[in-house]
Amino acid sequence: MKLADNKATLSFSNGTPSIEMPVYSGNIGPDVIDIRKLYAQSGMFTYDPGFLSTASCQSGITFIDGDKGELLYRGYPIEQLANHGDYLDTCYLLLKGDLPSEKESADFHKLVNNHTMVNEQMQFFLRGFRRDAHPMAVLTGLVGALSAFYHDSTDITNPEHREISAIRLIAKLPTLVAMSYKYGVGQPFMYPQNSLSYSGNFLRMMFGVPCEDYVVNPVLERALDRIFILHADHEQNASTSTVRLCGSSGTNPFAAIAAGVACLWGPAHGGANEACLKMLDDIQKMGGISKVGEFMEQVKDKNSGVKLMGFGHRVYKNYDPRAKLMQETCNEVLAELGLENDPLFKLAKQVEKIALEDDYFVSRKLYPNVDFYSGIVQRAIGIPVNLFTGVFALARTVGWIAQLNEMIGDPEYKIGRPRQLFTGSPSRNVPGAK
Repeated sequence: MKLADNKATLSFSNGTPSIEMPVYSGNIGPDVIDIRKLYAQSGMFTYDPGFLSTASCQSGITFIDGDKGELLYRGYPIEQLANHGDYLDTCYLLLKGDLPSEKESADFHKLVNNHTMVNEQMQFFLRGFRRDAHPMAVLTGLVGALSAFYHDSTDITNPEHREISAIRLIAKLPTLVAMSYKYGVGQPFMYPQNSLSYSGNFLRMMFGVPCEDYVVNPVLERALDRIFILHADHEQNASTSTVRLCGSSGTNPFAAIAAGVACLWGPAHGGANEACLKMLDDIQKMGGISKVGEFMEQVKDKNSGVKLMGFGHRVYKNYDPRAKLMQETCNEVLAELGLENDPLFKLAKQVEKIALEDDYFVSRKLYPNVDFYSGIVQRAIGIPVNLFTGVFALARTVGWIAQLNEMIGDPEYKIGRPRQLFTGSPSRNVPGAK
């Protein structure tokens, strides 16, 4: 960051002397006011619930322009990465800062493939969970447990430990997600097959069985790879901020990523595509496609309490750039699997059509977001709804690691310590105390 040409002056109406604060500029995006010395100079904190106007760090990984509908990984538009690369090359980009050369790409793919298996004792740990446990509850435990199996890479201050833990996490997340699924449905675990692509391997571990060969469908393989790319990072969202805050205490990388998985589980964050499919199921129960218009009218009624899931975005005030890409993939997958006339998917298309044409939704910029399409694609592939967030966590792990590594390498980083506006009782005495 660099010092901006102007400074910010905070003045007070009660006669307290004004305070001058430096303003910094990034390469793109809004300038920031440096308030680090505000408390020392004024005895006051700022108040920003949810940190919606607060830059908690400086970062060079991901940039979002919500008004333009722009998402950049290390400066590269998400559209270009999704159309001209694969997920592991995107992982390399996020971790290293640049796209890999042909040799670097081959070496990185090989390195990740060499770490796809998990310690065999993880199976016994997994069997301690109930069969009907939510996959995200299982996954949170499994990721946290990695620190109990890989003692040689738990020092977050050691660059070599961070590097090997990053490779292990990226490589093993597909195995752990597939294991949690297989355990829930009572099928044998499928070991990784490293001759396959990252996405192809995940499909085989999810849907293959030992008694027959599994042939990877290239359309589904590419669709899944695109889902992974589009979800790899998304700036300082709730789960990423959780990983940074957790890591700032010096905890091991596996524990910090487990904290991110737990945060992602929330329905307002990673559970959004699951909520979208639930909405479609609810419309189906109302009477299906003939009731879509009635449902959308209920959405317009503020007193109905009915919400349109999978549309609009907290950051993007224009079209979510990931949604355009996911829409293409959605159509490809439905055509490949012959599901264009499936009742639920026809229902989704009707909801999409009304939202894109009705002035009420268009004027409010309630465009379909990535969750709307990714949920439909995953369901078509055969991924159960309660595992959607697990797939999201798999994809986002590399972003969390990149952000964690960046924070540890920042000379200005400190253990996170948000402040508060206290509204409880002032000091008082217990009856009888002196």
